Amino acid sequence: MIPSRNPWFWFACFAGWFGILWLLSSRAGDAGGLPPIAGLDKVAHFGYFFGGGGLFSAFLFRLRPDRPRWLWIVVSVAVTFSLIGWLDEHHQSHVPGRTGNDPGDWLADVSGALCGALVFRRLHRRLR
Repeated sequence: MIPSRNPWFWFACFAGWFGILWLLSSRAGDAGGLPPIAGLDKVAHFGYFFGGGGLFSAFLFRLRPDRPRWLWIVVSVAVTFSLIGWLDEHHQSHVPGRTGNDPGDWLADVSGALCGALVFRRLHRRLR
């Protein structure tokens, strides 16, 4: 079996994405050494969660590739990444030198994940 056709391949990729997110959020001090440009952290949140939303969408799609339920996939991404974004922000609030519970970061997280899911929806035929 081709790995990309197995839903658990995509879940493993998503789990790796989440593990890296946790490690990045656990770093004490500044937000990963980004230059002090206003809003750049929101772009980083959006971009990282864009990738996560795409990976999670691929997992959900591969569970039923012949009859994907796109509304269910997009809603599942929205709910899952709302929770992951909240958890990430809460976690950062307990890391020395970090701030957390930033609604702007959370919104960038959820927006990025939803965009990742919608872009995956457009490109999913490559996984058939």
